[in-house]
Amino acid sequence: MLITLRSMLYFIAMIASIALFGLAIVTIGLLLPLSVRDRIAAAWGRVNLWLMKVLCGLKYRIHGRENLPKHAAIVMCKHQSTWETIALKAIIRPQQSWILKQELMRLPVFGWALAAIPNIPIDRSAGRLAVRKIVERGTELLEQGRVIIIFPEGTRTAPGEKRKYGIGGALLAEKSGYPVIPMAHNAGVFWRRRGLKKYPGTIDLVVGEAFDPAGMTAAEITRKVEAWIEAEVARLPSRP
Repeated sequence: MLITLRSMLYFIAMIASIALFGLAIVTIGLLLPLSVRDRIAAAWGRVNLWLMKVLCGLKYRIHGRENLPKHAAIVMCKHQSTWETIALKAIIRPQQSWILKQELMRLPVFGWALAAIPNIPIDRSAGRLAVRKIVERGTELLEQGRVIIIFPEGTRTAPGEKRKYGIGGALLAEKSGYPVIPMAHNAGVFWRRRGLKKYPGTIDLVVGEAFDPAGMTAAEITRKVEAWIEAEVARLPSRP
């Protein structure tokens, strides 16, 4: 009962933070340089991590912090929960762009804020056109010094399960030549993909070493990332 109450309080606080920071990005932020919008988005992530800790007792620790991108790179991350969509905003340098489903852009305030930052919305039913957009737009943004973040599984996957890894991010790496950084975590153990409850505890986020995709095909990059992520996830705690 207490966990449910604390989780509801956080949910209310999260919605309020989206309204506050989202409106700041699409009003004041649009009058200022992109770097300001990036920092506002990063601040939103930090505030939410603090709210999770205070209201839900949900903390996190980073293994391999030294591997976090300092320059343009492609981050491929496990997708289990809503947590990582919030946390990576705070943990990774502010100059970041996400490959995300275009339906999110239609959400009031949140979608407006996403549109005010150079993200890459895609229609997942578009097939090769979506992949081409990832490669072309992703390369442009990498050349501007931004970090591209993608969840290769495409959607949230419950702990203990796995989905087929998409090739879009790997193809971007093959064509652009920018380094790839894999990330694994067990956030879904504490914040389930379709659940309101956030169980107290400590999420483990593991940041892998960047690797150069030169000479590798997209399929080889995908296999390398998948093998590393799934092996790391298997080693992390599977209970709150």
